[in-house]
Amino acid sequence: MPPSSKPSTPDRTTSVPVRRAVRAAAALAAVAAVTAGATDASAAPTPEPRADAVRYVALGDSFSSGLGIPEQTDAVCGRSSRSYPALVAGTVGAASFTDATCAGAATANMTGSQETVPPQLDALRADTTLVSLGVGGNDLDLVGTITRCVVLGYLVPHGSPCKASFTLFGTDEIGSRINTTAPKIDAVLREIRTRSPKARVVVMGYPALFPDDGTACRETVALADGDFPWMRDKEKQLNTMLAQQATARGATYVDVYGPSVGHDVCAPAGVRWIEPEETAEAAGFHPNAAGHRSMADAVLASLTR
Repeated sequence: MPPSSKPSTPDRTTSVPVRRAVRAAAALAAVAAVTAGATDASAAPTPEPRADAVRYVALGDSFSSGLGIPEQTDAVCGRSSRSYPALVAGTVGAASFTDATCAGAATANMTGSQETVPPQLDALRADTTLVSLGVGGNDLDLVGTITRCVVLGYLVPHGSPCKASFTLFGTDEIGSRINTTAPKIDAVLREIRTRSPKARVVVMGYPALFPDDGTACRETVALADGDFPWMRDKEKQLNTMLAQQATARGATYVDVYGPSVGHDVCAPAGVRWIEPEETAEAAGFHPNAAGHRSMADAVLASLTR
């Protein structure tokens, strides 16, 4: 899918419904508290949907679905009731919320099915006002890359054996995958705009998996000490590409890397937002509930700009 030859101009008017709904959230809560004591709520007429109501659709992979975070609400796609999409929907008081995120999803699964799961973009409607998109990692085979690096780290604990394996003969295989994914992200964003022309679209970055200062924690993750900074750099390259594609298509890039620095897999339990292995808190190398809370805060902050 080739990239567009000319980026579209951002439509800033699409953010108005979202901003209004965010400001209205507190007022709605107060109204709910007053009316909660009514003796015959069933007798009240059903209100008409507000013109500025948020109609939210969440798209993305396991970093968006909340894989492994209790409570899991969908075993097939690994969705959690404490994922950032669920938290955002609750905070803005969304009039409708469709969580189409699914673990293992790549850009191809936005318009094509993922085994028994229908294409995620099928959840979009003409009246959708907010869309979050968190995808790209599986196009790079991020999990497979980390697994390969861990295996090589066991065998060669020093130096950068994983970096060397991905840069043979002067190539940069991960960098090439990122470049190949860029036009796919562009195509997804164009299709979102076609299906939901009124929507505010936010593109999610990925949180810091490894220490931003490049230090190693081999006692926690068996990467070679020189591969920690290399993995950090590749993730930053991925986030830079996502930000560029978002800007080119008039979407809002949400930086979740910056707030997560210091909360990577090397941080101790209770401080880390990324689990170094599968735990009761989340899937391995995925954000836990605290990580998703931070991601939700970043999304909500972006909606007020």
